[in-house]
Amino acid sequence: MNLSSPSESASKEVKTASGGRYGGQGVARQRSCSDGSNYSRRGLPNNSSSSPVLYNPKSVLKRPVSTEELQTPGGPYIKKTFTIVGDAVGWGFVVRGNRPCHIQAVEPSGPAAAAGMKVCQFVVAVNGLNVLDLDYRTVSNLILTGPKTVVMEVMEEMDH
Repeated sequence: MNLSSPSESASKEVKTASGGRYGGQGVARQRSCSDGSNYSRRGLPNNSSSSPVLYNPKSVLKRPVSTEELQTPGGPYIKKTFTIVGDAVGWGFVVRGNRPCHIQAVEPSGPAAAAGMKVCQFVVAVNGLNVLDLDYRTVSNLILTGPKTVVMEVMEEMDH
């Protein structure tokens, strides 16, 4: 499975000069895998410099949330389970954060969006393994090295 070139850092996203805007961040949106690595679009000319510009986007969370808060019975969070079948370029979402991880971005036309995944959901389990106490690099690695179909349990804040 070819996820990104060896020279790219797995914990960074690639900013390119072509394409449209995504999420108001001014980034050309490409298909991404769970750890945020992007994929180049084939057949499009690259008018930018030969080396990509790397950046770390700010968190989409409005405030920090603890694992204890997510697990409090009767709390403001509901559990949802998604089965996401990866396509040729990944699952279409980006995981960030640490204890707990959260969904930082979801590609609108990707498999995760089709399954119902949304930005700001907290990752509880990946393929039945509780990941609340893991960082996003470890969670991303679990997803990337696992089967093409991933079962994700997340916690989502209820609408008030």
